[in-house]
Amino acid sequence: MFLTRTISTQLAGVAAGILLSLPAVASADEPLKVGFVSTERVMRDSAPAKAAQQRLEADFAKRQKELEDMAARLKAASDKLDKDAAILTDSDRARRQKDLADQDRDFQRRQRELREDLNQRRNEEITALLDRANKVIKQIAESEKYDLILQESVYFSPRIDITDKVLKQLNQQGAK
Repeated sequence: MFLTRTISTQLAGVAAGILLSLPAVASADEPLKVGFVSTERVMRDSAPAKAAQQRLEADFAKRQKELEDMAARLKAASDKLDKDAAILTDSDRARRQKDLADQDRDFQRRQRELREDLNQRRNEEITALLDRANKVIKQIAESEKYDLILQESVYFSPRIDITDKVLKQLNQQGAK
């Protein structure tokens, strides 16, 4: 917690220093031009983000379905064991409980692997999308002569929000 607070304090100091030096960069004739982009909206509403989500769903649908089927079989086997427990011999009951435990471990392992693979791919998709969005933001900043564009902020005025411009340009580029 102390480390987090120290880092946050340092970052706030750096950000304040940058912001205080920016007016000196802008000439007296030109006011400072600042913009804001909502990364959350870009990640949610852009065509490339939606295409990435569809790719992830399609790529992992088969494995997800297999896990759902496996879970249903596991539940059915568990229910059958509970139902038959009274008439099974001790050795049969122990064997079926061991088989059920082995199946459950296999299910848990596959579920964990799916989660890890999905998270890795999602992170790759997010990184690629953020790279594209940052390129678009930089193009807009250069073409419209922005001095500063923020992507995270506690507060921003809607008049400096350029998220719609970024979304429009990203969507025009397509879902590549």
